[in-house]
Amino acid sequence: QVQLVESGGGLVKAGGSLRLSCAASGSIFSNNTMGWYRQVPGKQRELVATITSDGTTNYADSVKGRFIISRDNAKKTEYLQMNSLKPEDTAVYFCSLLQRRYLWSRADDYWGQGTQVTVSS
Repeated sequence: QVQLVESGGGLVKAGGSLRLSCAASGSIFSNNTMGWYRQVPGKQRELVATITSDGTTNYADSVKGRFIISRDNAKKTEYLQMNSLKPEDTAVYFCSLLQRRYLWSRADDYWGQGTQVTVSS
């Protein structure tokens, strides 16, 4: 019973910046991993970045040094600050959450509806 809502997408010129937000609601456990994925037509969804509840981050090689993922646990919100944007960053960006109630429990994953990011050359 988790809902994720992305916002902040839009059109930006190459070299510009954009910040995405993802607001979570519902039955969210304290220990979880949130992240951002992106997808373009005809290609598989790919990982952009993840962040755990204690702040450990992981980035795809293609965005290292340009994107910053963060989260506000009190607000149950994660962010993706995208800098030095390139046309190849154009995609639908999806917010995700992965969690499990106990260590021995199955992990449940949730997805937002996506927000379009378009970078013009």
